[in-house]
Amino acid sequence: MSVKKILVSQPKPSSEKSPYYDIANKYGVEIVFRPFIKVEGLSSKEFRQQKISIADFSAIIFTARTAIDHFFRICEEMRVSIPDTMKYFCTTEAIALYLQKYIVYRKRKIFFGKSGKMDDLIPALTKHIKEKFLLPVSDVHKDTLSVLDYNKIPYTTAVMYRTVSNDFTEEEAFDYDMLMFFSPAGIDSLKKNFPNFEQGDIKISTFGLSTAKAVKNAGLRLDLEAPTAECTSMTSALDMFLNKTNKAKK
Repeated sequence: MSVKKILVSQPKPSSEKSPYYDIANKYGVEIVFRPFIKVEGLSSKEFRQQKISIADFSAIIFTARTAIDHFFRICEEMRVSIPDTMKYFCTTEAIALYLQKYIVYRKRKIFFGKSGKMDDLIPALTKHIKEKFLLPVSDVHKDTLSVLDYNKIPYTTAVMYRTVSNDFTEEEAFDYDMLMFFSPAGIDSLKKNFPNFEQGDIKISTFGLSTAKAVKNAGLRLDLEAPTAECTSMTSALDMFLNKTNKAKK
């Protein structure tokens, strides 16, 4: 059975050069970007309940651009002034560059990893082990924080935003041949929105081990999993999958 309509549970790409658009044209499929989850920021009142004083920290660890947005939002709402001496540690260069939205990038001490994994950031963190690190996270932050514990990095987690289900309305058609998920929370949202969901011929694809595990734990069939040694991105895995199930347009 060929795939004609795909739901990608992520926001629509800001650039028209996204590989998803190339795939849609190549195989003649319709790709709809519709997140199953959305992020809500904690109020300053909710944040205060954690009894964390941002001013006590000398370095911030960022693992996502969302964390950057909510960190500076909280600081603004609580009228916290961030000193120029603050150090920033980011898991990727893209996340580091996003800091330009809030600070004068070239005048700050910023460090970043290459792989996107916390392990890659450990050398820089270890070199500045005397700093007091704050780690802004969501209410469902990943267990990869054990990497920091293993390397004895002194850090404090600060929940600044939460992940909630982005509910479907009765008017929204759910006529997809393939569903693509990028977090376990997306699977939880699927079950919440469609408690009687029957997979049938609908293909399910995932990115990341935890998301794949969530699909299997939900009793669903996993048809495509990424990343792999052969396909390091979701789009490359999708391209290969459609090459087998659909014929490329001439």
